[in-house]
Amino acid sequence: MFNILIVEDNADMRELFCTVLSDSGYHCIPAADGLDALEIMDKEYIDLIVADIMMPGMDGYELTKTLRDAKCEIPILMVTAKDQFDDMQRGFRAGTDDYMIKPINVKEMVLRVEALLRRAKISIDKRIVVGSTVLDYDALTVTIHGQETILPQKEFYLLYKLLSYPNKIFTRPQLMDEIWGMLSETDERTVNTHINRLRDRFADCDDFEIVTVRGLGYKAVKKVE
Repeated sequence: MFNILIVEDNADMRELFCTVLSDSGYHCIPAADGLDALEIMDKEYIDLIVADIMMPGMDGYELTKTLRDAKCEIPILMVTAKDQFDDMQRGFRAGTDDYMIKPINVKEMVLRVEALLRRAKISIDKRIVVGSTVLDYDALTVTIHGQETILPQKEFYLLYKLLSYPNKIFTRPQLMDEIWGMLSETDERTVNTHINRLRDRFADCDDFEIVTVRGLGYKAVKKVE
C-alpha cells in the first residue's frame, strides 16, 4: 500500500482527501502544514505528497522547495485556490510535479495520483522483478529462485529505491533524506553500513549488484535484462 502524505491546514478538506484516497487503496497520513509534514517524513516512508499552498508555519511552496533543495524526489501534487498563472508557475518552479485548482474533482485527483506514481517508476502492485529476483514492498521480502528473505525495513527500502531506478546514482545525503528522513540525526555512514549488509546478503545473486560510484554514491546495476 502506498503512503500518501496529505498536507492541508483545512481540517475538513484534509479529511476529505484522506477519505477519498483511502477508499482508492492508499494509506493516507495527514499533516496540518509544511513543518508538520517534515516531522512526519522523519518517521514515515512517504511515496507521494498532496500539498495545499496557503498554510501557516510553512506553506506548500516552501515545503516543496525545501524537499527539492535536499534532492528529495518524492512526487508532489499541489492543490490550491490560487488560480493565477503566476502562482502555478511559482509552484512548478519550486519543484511540484502537478497542480490542481480548487474546487477539486476528487476523482480527477485520484487519477493524477496514479499517474504521478507511474511516472515515479513505482509499480502499481509495489513489486519489482529483476530476473529471478522479486521484491515485494508490502511484505518487505526479496525472493530469489523461490527462496524468500524478509529484510529489515531500512535495508529493504534502500534496495527497493536503488532497483526502482537502475543505473541511477544516488548520493548518501539523498538516500539518508528519503529512507531515514530529512530531520534524522543518523550519521551518513549508516548508509554505508546498510549497503554493505545488502551486498553480503546478495553476494551470490546473479540478477543485480550494488555499485559504489567513487565520490558520488551508489547505484544498482542489473546483470540481466
